[in-house]
Amino acid sequence: MLAYIKGTLEMKMTDYVVIDVGGLGYKVYMTSKGMEALGNTGTAIKVYTYYRVREDDISIYGFNTNEELRMFELLLSVSGVGAKTALTMIEVTEPSEFAMAVISEDVTYLTKIPGIGAKSAQRIILELKDKMKKENIAIEAKNIKIQIDNSSVDEAIAALQVLGYNKKEIEKVFMKVDKKGMTTEELIKKGLNLLGR
Repeated sequence: MLAYIKGTLEMKMTDYVVIDVGGLGYKVYMTSKGMEALGNTGTAIKVYTYYRVREDDISIYGFNTNEELRMFELLLSVSGVGAKTALTMIEVTEPSEFAMAVISEDVTYLTKIPGIGAKSAQRIILELKDKMKKENIAIEAKNIKIQIDNSSVDEAIAALQVLGYNKKEIEKVFMKVDKKGMTTEELIKKGLNLLGR
């Protein structure tokens, strides 16, 4: 319903900000890291939003990037993961690192996140991998038309797709990048930088 909110940062509280848009104040829940990145009150800002409607609650959650928003949406689709847990995860991990952990089935990385135990981490991996397959996000190495035979490129492409980018756009960007010697994480960061322009 609300893709983003653009307005003046009116106030910052412990777990939310108020954004003034034409005289209306929108209460938007954010991570403390996200609020810090917005700057001082009185600043013109743009926040990507998730509009959540429940029987007993209507809330707006805000994010500095589309990648964070996509990660939040993916996490909410996992059974047993609520908005507070999803925000905590976004607070402590980058979307690229999260996507990498899901794709590489890195339970150890996910359990380092506060409130995520081994069972929760396994459920997140299982449910998000399934979701990726349903959405045809799963990547098949045979179909990649990239000149380099490198599993880190495959993993980087898959991670960027988890964050909502189109496979063809990612391949096009990676064609222009010198991938020799780059780790998966470096490739993801480079891809995010180029795709975000």
